[in-house]
Amino acid sequence: MTGGATFKQIRQVPSTAVSTAAASSRRVPNRTQIISVPMRLFFDHNAGAPVLPAALEAAMDAARAGGNPSSVHTEGREARRRVEAARAEVAQLVGVAPARVVFGSGATEANVTALTPMLALGREEIRLDRLLVGATEHPSVLSGGRFPADRVERLAVDGDGLLRLDRLGERLDRATAAGERVMVAVQLANSETGVIQPIAEIARLTHAHGGFLHCDAVQGAGRLRLDDPGLDADTLALSAHKIGGLPGTGALILRNPDLLPAVLLPGSQESNRRGGTQAVPGIAAFGVAAVKARADLREIAHTSGLRDWLEDRLRPISPEVTVLGAGAPRIANTSMVAIPGVRAETAVIAFDLEGVAISAGSACSSGKVGASHVAEAMGLSADLARAGLRISVGARTTRAEMERFVEVWERVIGRLARR
Repeated sequence: MTGGATFKQIRQVPSTAVSTAAASSRRVPNRTQIISVPMRLFFDHNAGAPVLPAALEAAMDAARAGGNPSSVHTEGREARRRVEAARAEVAQLVGVAPARVVFGSGATEANVTALTPMLALGREEIRLDRLLVGATEHPSVLSGGRFPADRVERLAVDGDGLLRLDRLGERLDRATAAGERVMVAVQLANSETGVIQPIAEIARLTHAHGGFLHCDAVQGAGRLRLDDPGLDADTLALSAHKIGGLPGTGALILRNPDLLPAVLLPGSQESNRRGGTQAVPGIAAFGVAAVKARADLREIAHTSGLRDWLEDRLRPISPEVTVLGAGAPRIANTSMVAIPGVRAETAVIAFDLEGVAISAGSACSSGKVGASHVAEAMGLSADLARAGLRISVGARTTRAEMERFVEVWERVIGRLARR
């Protein structure tokens, strides 16, 4: 899809479409009218990337073939082959052995599974006393998973949304002094602002105090090297539909082969780590999407250049614009901007009517009128916290599409700002 592209829509226009006066004087035959309609711009990839044609084909092939991966007959073995082939591709994406990939229904399930006060490390049972979560985390992490609410604490971030490492170190010191063992949960990249957290340093601090680190890496796939040993999180969460797979499929990655969270769904599937018959079509599509995510890393410089160009173009049009997290490292495809006095939910509708899909923060909070918890944690005013617009593009977004977006921005924001 290119920015200035149009498709030809052909429709029959009957004679009754002309004026009554003209129709009364002469008969006008049906005629074919060609109307050029601008193609929509989809700039909401962080909510869910468009499904890849190859991923959809893999899912359809698996659905047509049928078979239960737990069955021993030919159809079951073929289904099992598809699951294991996809497991190998996802494993390569994150740099682990395939046996460390546990398929499930999505990243929310993976987060809730990992965030448990009971772990098994080989034959040793470990009970964790407290969960420390970043203040800008996904709601499934902020809720604490299976930790009791009174044992979940939020960690402060700075004005750019980066975790305060000094505060984390102080809190870990207090936990160690009190004889507590903790789990820390920090996302790799924020879904709203794109800010990248210093996971390597967070892992070092956490492990130095005998703690465990869970990382929601959903927004990092295809944008950051997930196979970097420096990440060193004990568990990772991934989601297929963020990288062109189908919704309803995700994975929990176990970096430590001996670490096992308490099972959320009992059953013998997934090597006794997650029960329930595997969703073979979704898993097959996930494998294809994982291959593409690795390839997309080659486009990062291009995507980052487009983001920077876009932000540079928006500032002269809207001098009062704030780019959230601009002073921190960010994933290349994401900009979150805010205009004082322009409510995000109003702007999203206005852009949609102009043929552009953007969002007001995380899709998991869509439909809820209110301030972004991410913006609030960063210390933004109530006005700006309600004004955040997320623009998230794909690896094949073009300069022409960006130019068309700027044209729409000038019309929409100019109109809303005048109100």
